[in-house]
Amino acid sequence: MDVPRKNASRNRLIRRSVIAVVVIIAASAATFGFSRLKPAAPVVERSTIWPGTVKRGPMLRQVRGLGTLVPEEILFIAAQTDGRVDKIVVRPGAIVRPDSVLLELSNPELQLAANDAEWQVKAAEATYTDLRVKLESQNLEQQSIAARVHSEYVQAKLKSEVEQKLGEQGLTSELNLKTTKAIADELLNRSSIEKKKVDISGESIEAQLAAQHVQIEKLRAAWQLKRAQVEQLKVRAGAAGVLQQLPVEVGQRLAPGTILAKIAQPSKLKAELKVPETQAKDVVIGLKAEIDTRNGVILGSVSRIDPAVLNGTVTVDVRLEGELPSGARPDLSVDGVIEIERLNDILFVERPVIAQQNSSMTVFRLEPDGKEAVRVPVKFGRSSVSTIEVLEGLKVGDQVILSDMSAMDAQNRIRLQ
Repeated sequence: MDVPRKNASRNRLIRRSVIAVVVIIAASAATFGFSRLKPAAPVVERSTIWPGTVKRGPMLRQVRGLGTLVPEEILFIAAQTDGRVDKIVVRPGAIVRPDSVLLELSNPELQLAANDAEWQVKAAEATYTDLRVKLESQNLEQQSIAARVHSEYVQAKLKSEVEQKLGEQGLTSELNLKTTKAIADELLNRSSIEKKKVDISGESIEAQLAAQHVQIEKLRAAWQLKRAQVEQLKVRAGAAGVLQQLPVEVGQRLAPGTILAKIAQPSKLKAELKVPETQAKDVVIGLKAEIDTRNGVILGSVSRIDPAVLNGTVTVDVRLEGELPSGARPDLSVDGVIEIERLNDILFVERPVIAQQNSSMTVFRLEPDGKEAVRVPVKFGRSSVSTIEVLEGLKVGDQVILSDMSAMDAQNRIRLQ
């Protein structure tokens, strides 16, 4: 027969209560523990990142710019007169000499004007010859008159001298003596006047012929101008080089000033680089540069900096030094690097993708085990083409991710595998 235990129900209740309390405490502890756990870091493939190591030492500051080779000297040939293109003698790409004919134009009105100017010159020359003959004839007549008067004077003078001697001997009258002397004096005066007329006639001849000669030269200059314009209808290169452009076609009507051709000297080229405006402030004239033509590297120096900014870039001209590599020609695309300065004993790293000079940003720094990377703030200083100075946030030997990590902007830690 079963004997009922005393306090059995009470003990079971206590035991159940204890178990419930333990379960509640364990659940609360588990909940608190889970709440303290950090979310799992996202995984990034190691092969997709580009790491770099912080170093200390010398750093070469450079500025890079893309550009083209352009001629240092370009000759633009313009139409001097109206004309119609009759013939194109050479095409772009041809090597030309100063006397090479590029185009042949026609202008009948100009040709007619040149012929008319030539006939005007010939008519003026004929007029000059006729005037010279007439003036010389008049001068000879004046000389003849002067000679006749002088002869009459000599005769009168001789007669006066004879009368003078006769008067001394009392063989002639005083009236004859005075008369012959007066006639001689009159003829002497007339002879002097006629001589002056001869001199004045000579000066007049020179003046009239000089005036006519000036008219001839004026007409000849107009004729030579028209003739030169006719000759310019055969458009010549004017300089040795390569014909780059010929923007006209046969049959086209041209006005004065129309650009007919562009000639460049391929042996004298310079590089025009487009440098970002944020980096152009460090570029000054005289800095050394290297120009990569994809077929060789040419040394050079900065010769000009454009004062204007266009599309966020500044044009920098680099004068090339030394012999050009084969294949170098105008409009060839090139890559240029300008050396700004050499910095000694500074902390630097390869330039992260989005890093800018004198800026602050965050980058992922690899942990010592290389399995994880954490985001750290970094302050950068002066920059170059592929490196940048580290002012704060990193130390020598730190490894950082240089590639674009914008997809992880919301993460402070990543795992690498």
